[in-house]
Amino acid sequence: MIKTFWFLVYNIFVVPLLYLLIRFAGLFNAKIRSGINGRERVYEQLILNAASIDKSRKLIWFHSSSLGEFEQAKPIIEKLKNEKNVNVLITFFSPSGYENSKKYPHADLISYIPFDTKSNAERFIKIVNPTVAVLMRYDIWPNTIKALVDHNVPVFLVDATMRNTSLRKYPLIKSFHKMLFSFFTKILTVSETDTKEFLDFGLNSEKVKAVGDTRFDRVYQRSVLAKGRNLIKEEVLQNKKVFVAGSTWEQDEEIIFPAFEKLAKYDSRALMIVAPHEPTELHLEKIENEFSGKIKTIRFSHLNNYNDERIIIVDSIGILLTLYTYADVAFVGGSFKQNVHNVLEAAVYGVPVLFGPKIENSQEARKLSELGAGIIVRNKKQVYKALRSLFSDEKVRKQKGEISISFVKENLGATEKILKEIYLAL
Repeated sequence: MIKTFWFLVYNIFVVPLLYLLIRFAGLFNAKIRSGINGRERVYEQLILNAASIDKSRKLIWFHSSSLGEFEQAKPIIEKLKNEKNVNVLITFFSPSGYENSKKYPHADLISYIPFDTKSNAERFIKIVNPTVAVLMRYDIWPNTIKALVDHNVPVFLVDATMRNTSLRKYPLIKSFHKMLFSFFTKILTVSETDTKEFLDFGLNSEKVKAVGDTRFDRVYQRSVLAKGRNLIKEEVLQNKKVFVAGSTWEQDEEIIFPAFEKLAKYDSRALMIVAPHEPTELHLEKIENEFSGKIKTIRFSHLNNYNDERIIIVDSIGILLTLYTYADVAFVGGSFKQNVHNVLEAAVYGVPVLFGPKIENSQEARKLSELGAGIIVRNKKQVYKALRSLFSDEKVRKQKGEISISFVKENLGATEKILKEIYLAL
């Protein structure tokens, strides 16, 4: 009865409202408009592409909201393909995830997920006919989940997290999510704390299990490959102490730039590599103007002309994880704006990691801070003090770096645990 009630509410009120909001937003936002256009022929493309795959194989469906969540799915997919003779379908909600992953070599089918109406969900499931469905983190569409269950398809929620302050805990919303979570075969969380928070929805304890976070596996996997890329010539970094500031927003830069400027006056070997989260031409020019007449800068794309500049401004995307290999100390951005970005991408190289105060979204940042490898900085003075200390005391810097890499290594192995659960359902 409760399930019937909530699905009536969802389909009568929520779905039409969401559809209208997305359509309206698409008039002003090119990214949303791209997603709308991309879904217009989703069924035709699926039918056409599915004709070329081996239908005798079981199909495992992985869904991610966007590119970040898909990175967490990759270790699972790649190990699965290596161990089992199966087809893999990958879907995205976001255009950024879809457009950047269309050539992913370990997928047999790649598609947008259709908009979540009851008829769309039914049609989609009948076309792809999955054996198992794996949803990454939080992108849960009710009609799609119900269609999977109605077709007796086991459904897993993987790398799941739940804060005790989550909006999903609010009374009416909690009742809806209690119903929704009950459809899952297994909810595999990143920690025991998250398991406890999911059990607060009244779920069967056998349904929820802490297995760890595949982000640890993914960053470690990528770091091994990154170490051999040699993006920056050795002579550029020779006798330098490198501070890598990654995924920075203007709010981060307002704090860290003055601190580095002061540090550079006292430490002639200090070099900063700054990788803006959005390296638009306007943003790059703003950074250059910030240091104009104070410290020499050079863009990453011009490094062949390097002439002892103290600041390298990264004007491309997709190379940050490799750039952290050159760091003696790292700063992870987003932490003065809204939410800190992935601190593991820096920690995996065994370096101290600085970040601002906004880390509520990151269990890893909080844990690194507790262990002493992560340093929370709240203003320019604290950034300068931390950099000055770490750059002048090699012993302390190495101790904190060893804590970082140990933290990552101790948390490897979630991929194997997740696959063990999936294999039971195959």
